[in-house]
Amino acid sequence: MFFWSALSLVTALASSSALAAPSSRGPSFKPLTQITGCDIPSSVLQDLLPANQTALVAPSSAPNFLALGVGVQNYTCSSTGTFTHLRHNNIGAVAELFDISCLVGKPDFDSLQTKAFEEWSASPQTAQELIDAIGKRPIILGQHFFIANPAGSGANVPKFDFTSGRLAGDAQAFVVASKVGDILAPTGADDVDWLELNQTSGALASQVFRVATVAGTDGAACTAGETASAKYVAKYFFY
Repeated sequence: MFFWSALSLVTALASSSALAAPSSRGPSFKPLTQITGCDIPSSVLQDLLPANQTALVAPSSAPNFLALGVGVQNYTCSSTGTFTHLRHNNIGAVAELFDISCLVGKPDFDSLQTKAFEEWSASPQTAQELIDAIGKRPIILGQHFFIANPAGSGANVPKFDFTSGRLAGDAQAFVVASKVGDILAPTGADDVDWLELNQTSGALASQVFRVATVAGTDGAACTAGETASAKYVAKYFFY
């Protein structure tokens, strides 16, 4: 049985930040009951991006979805003896995507990814076991994974799929994307890069941003062909 799931963490944060009604506010206080599907200000991503870079350009419009991704980055050891992303057999990353739109502006929002990673890194479960255990719940937007390149050759490509989550029943509620922007995580070398991705197929989004990353790298020396996985957490913005 899971002793932890990202669902319980996100729900707890939402409850403590948005749902609890302090007694000092009196009986007329009405607690916020919405914990998913909140409107997201356009300034949220703009405020997160470092000012001294031009590789990632935040849209002026508001995002349609904001997710906390909890999962793993997968690597294979290159011929040079260092780990590179594993992009064959349809893996490169696997993550569950949680709706955190209603936590924007709450005290825990800025540190959410760090707190989630502390719990996730202590869990013995795999990303797939996490996904299977949580199942279909309102706070789940969907899943992130890699697929074979639709062009028929080249590296596998990232896919974000909401067809079994928030938008179940909509066959086009996914986006396959390609990277158009990349910066080193400003938080340090242990955290995976921040990315800007553009849609190549699907109707879920035209742009996806991965920011506020925690962990996910594997810089250890290794033997060619060896594989490794590194747990990570990140915030994903969908436009």
